[in-house]
Amino acid sequence: MNNTVTNADQEPLVRIQNISKVFGSTYAVDNISLDIEEKAFFSLLGSSGCGKTTLLRMLAGFETPTEGRIYIDGQDVTDLPPYERQVNMMFQSYALFPHMTVADNIAYGLKQDRMARAQRDERVRDMLALVQIEKLGHRKPHQLSGGQRQRVALARALAKLPKILLLDEPLGALDRKLREQTQFELVNLQERLGITFIVVTHDQEEAMTMSSRIALMREGRIEQVDSPRRMYEFPLSRYAASFIGNVNLFEGTVSSQDGDQVRVDSEEAGGQLLVRHSQPMTVGMPVTVAVRPEKIRMAQAGDDLPNQMQGVIREIAYLGDESIYHVELASGKRVKYTQPNVQALAELPLTWGQTIALGWYADRCGLLAQ
Repeated sequence: MNNTVTNADQEPLVRIQNISKVFGSTYAVDNISLDIEEKAFFSLLGSSGCGKTTLLRMLAGFETPTEGRIYIDGQDVTDLPPYERQVNMMFQSYALFPHMTVADNIAYGLKQDRMARAQRDERVRDMLALVQIEKLGHRKPHQLSGGQRQRVALARALAKLPKILLLDEPLGALDRKLREQTQFELVNLQERLGITFIVVTHDQEEAMTMSSRIALMREGRIEQVDSPRRMYEFPLSRYAASFIGNVNLFEGTVSSQDGDQVRVDSEEAGGQLLVRHSQPMTVGMPVTVAVRPEKIRMAQAGDDLPNQMQGVIREIAYLGDESIYHVELASGKRVKYTQPNVQALAELPLTWGQTIALGWYADRCGLLAQ
C-alpha cells in the first residue's frame, strides 16, 4: 500500500471546483469539488458510467467542463489545451504507434517538443531503464507481451517529466498475477519520481493497494474521499461499505444509547445488536449495522461477545488462504463469515448444514444512517 503522508496545510497541486459535465440532458459529472495533494497516488474509483473517466479527461484537457474550474499548481487550466498543461496521460488501450520501435514511441513526445537529439536519446535510455525494458528498445509493439506494452506506454507518458500523470485503467489489459505485480511497481515508481499519479479504476483491490487517497464516485458525484484504511474501516454510506470489500448489513432501529454504546433492534439479526458509536443517535431512528466478514468469529460457550447469533452453513468457498462461509440465520438473512486457513487442514472442520454460533464485539462493527 502507498504510505504517502500529506500535509493538511499544504496547498493542493490540483484543485477542482464545482466541476460539471453534461452530455445532452445527462450529468456525467455533477458538481464535484476535489483537492489532490502534490506527490499523492490518488485513485478515482467507481463502477462503469460513474463519471470517473470523464473527470480524468477534463483534467487532461480532452473534455471541456460545462461548469466549474480546474487549477493545477495554482494556475487556472480550465480552458487550456492538453499540450499547455503540466500533465500527461496513459490511455487504457496504450495507443502505441505500431510502425514505430519502442524507443521511437517513447521519444515521440520529446521529438514533437523539438528536444535535441542527444538529450532525447539520453531521456529514452533513462525511461527504458526506469521501467526495466532496456533490451526491448528496437522491437515493435506487436513483438511485445501485454505487460511489456504497458511498460512502454508508461515510459512514453513519463518521458516528458510531467507534474501529474493521469492513468486510465492502466492495468485492465493484464492478467491477474501480472496486474498484482505491476501495482507494487507503479507505487515504487511513483515514490521514486515524486510525480503525482491520478488513476481511474473500477477495481477496489487495485485502488486499496496503490493509493494514498481514494475518491469513490457514484452517478457523477463523490460518495467519499479518504485513505484506503479509513474508507474500509469507516465507510460513510451503505454504498461505500458495499463497494469496498465484503460486508454484512443488518437493518434496524436505534432502541437506546448509553455514552458510545448504541443498541439497535434488528429483526434480520434476530434481536438486539450493540455498536460502539460516538455520535448521538435518536431512538427509533432507522440505521444499518455494518460488519466485515473477518471481524466475525465463532462464538463458544462463555464468550463475552455482545453480538451473537446462530445459523446454518449453506455455502462454503475454499480460497486457499481462507474459507468463506455463508450462514443462514433463523430470519432468512445470510451472513458471510471468513476463517483463515492457518494449517493444512482447517482448525474447525465446518461443513454444509452444520449449525454454528457467530459473534463480534461492539467496536468491530459500524453504524450507518439509512
